[in-house]
Amino acid sequence: MLHLRVISPAELTDDVLALLDGAVGVVNLVVLPGVARSPEGDLIQFDVAREAANEVIERLRRLGLCSDGSIMAEQVDLSLSDAADRAEREAPGEGDDAVVWAELAQRVSDDSRLTWAFLAFLAIATQLAGIGVVVDSPILIVGAMVLGPEFGAIAAICFGLLRGDRHLIGRALRALAIGFATAITITFACALVSRGLGWIGPSSLTGHKEIEFIVKPDRWSFIVALLAGAAGVLSVTAGKSSALVGVFISVTTVPAAGYFAVAAALTRWEDMAASVAQLAVNIAGMVISGTVTLVVQRAYWSRFGTRLPARPPRDPDRK
Repeated sequence: MLHLRVISPAELTDDVLALLDGAVGVVNLVVLPGVARSPEGDLIQFDVAREAANEVIERLRRLGLCSDGSIMAEQVDLSLSDAADRAEREAPGEGDDAVVWAELAQRVSDDSRLTWAFLAFLAIATQLAGIGVVVDSPILIVGAMVLGPEFGAIAAICFGLLRGDRHLIGRALRALAIGFATAITITFACALVSRGLGWIGPSSLTGHKEIEFIVKPDRWSFIVALLAGAAGVLSVTAGKSSALVGVFISVTTVPAAGYFAVAAALTRWEDMAASVAQLAVNIAGMVISGTVTLVVQRAYWSRFGTRLPARPPRDPDRK
């Protein structure tokens, strides 16, 4: 269930209530007239099944509440209510499968921003990957995979392609390009210092059987990227953070960047080219499968869209 808090101008409140009274999946409706101060209006709160949320949110937006009022939503972690259970049963589909498009749009918009936190996490992850490459440590490589924040920007590209939003795609590509360039530059500088101190040399990247997959892109690399992209988008839309961690561990974007930086510091040109190819294959595969997954989800949920039926009449004797 989602909990929605709506601030409605007084002149629109009757329209909002008429919409909610006839909507499937809506329950726990509360109206507090005139209590809102910024913006001014009536406060309306209610819960809605995730699988019915898109229709409700879209109709509220059509009433102009985004500009004249406010619409806020949050996840309900615990609901002990027979009425809420009935609302979920009346709504079409399953809540875990539902994609709340407004929620996804907000999330990918936030994840595509180039922030200091994004740069810091990506730089630290890339340096961990570089160290893992040098010491031939799969554990460090996996740690770097989990720490990398790049999938948020990749998901934003997928969503931008779905919606034809060039601005979002451009912002996400900019975050990825600047993020990886910054992370690689920092890791490259650290590798140069390590080489100057005699800690690493050209032989530091030889004989590492455990991490050869980073610089050996092949058909399996692309297949893994396709699977990871689909799983990543599904985990984002379904809110399954544990599944998203598995996606991070599956693809070698950050390790490839770390390998590139170390190989550049050691002037190993062949390894540099292979790591760039690995990075490109992984990002391309995730973008392709992530976009296809969103297309399939949109096609599936469009069956319900604006054709959500009104709430069936209740038996007055039913408790």
